[in-house]
Amino acid sequence: MKDKTILVTGGTGSFGNYFVNHVLGQNPQKLIIFSRDELKQYEMAQEFSVSGKKDERLRFWLGDVRDKDRLARAFRGVDYVIHAAALKQVETAEYNPFECVKTNIIGSQNVIDAAIDAGVDKVVALSTDKAVDPAGLYGASKLCADRLFISSNVYSQKTKFACVRCGNIIGSRGSVYPVFMKQRENGVVTVTDLRMTRFFMTGQAWVIMVLEALDKMQGGEIFVPKIPSARMEDIVRAVAPGCDVKITGIRPGEKLHEAMITADDARHTVEHADYYIINPFARGSVPDGFTYSSDNNDDWLSVEQLRVMA
Repeated sequence: MKDKTILVTGGTGSFGNYFVNHVLGQNPQKLIIFSRDELKQYEMAQEFSVSGKKDERLRFWLGDVRDKDRLARAFRGVDYVIHAAALKQVETAEYNPFECVKTNIIGSQNVIDAAIDAGVDKVVALSTDKAVDPAGLYGASKLCADRLFISSNVYSQKTKFACVRCGNIIGSRGSVYPVFMKQRENGVVTVTDLRMTRFFMTGQAWVIMVLEALDKMQGGEIFVPKIPSARMEDIVRAVAPGCDVKITGIRPGEKLHEAMITADDARHTVEHADYYIINPFARGSVPDGFTYSSDNNDDWLSVEQLRVMA
């Protein structure tokens, strides 16, 4: 990151805050936050001020990934782009489908076009386990975005594109942790289904995986970190012990378990020490029929570990 200019779309979200906190210590030339919420930008600028003085390396651009012209101007002189902007709420996507499409799919294509036109060196797009064998519109829109980014390497002469697929981020907006912590004050927590399992990772691990992808990518890869799973029942026990549990039923677009790598992906998956790489243009090294999902994981978070993370 030293002396580089990096732009983060959707940069005032959970990832952006983790990323800025980590990367400012690596002396970038500029770190541009591109997002549509002026209040969040103001709050972020205050958070990363020192003695009331703004960090001059941190710049803020108001804009939306739906606006291709605004992206084109913001991307001038940028070395790396981290594409984190997305509509992420599963239930919201089901009831506002085309709004989800406009941001997650059309917005992604706008980022691709702007990056190629501006001569950006590398673009890493943040993906999700919900893009694997999707059960709802949010996951389907992210799957489509993944394919757009990976396929863009075929016709881009300079700009390289890759994706990082992540699980649930502990403590991020939309995570079950803050929801359960608020509900426990009333002695009752709502759970869609106690049988559910999910992948969980910390914000720091998220950022480190993205930086690893930036360093190692050749273009066309999906990086999948090796991360632990957690049972929803154990999360409730860790965060809200003694509370009554109200089962509400699985919502539209939800699944009991999430997958990171399917058996079809396995043919193009190479295993590394801390992550897997799915490369549709290469031959894999994992066993035929290999899958990586939250219910068949070898690494599980205990109740005690989940309690500490809360």
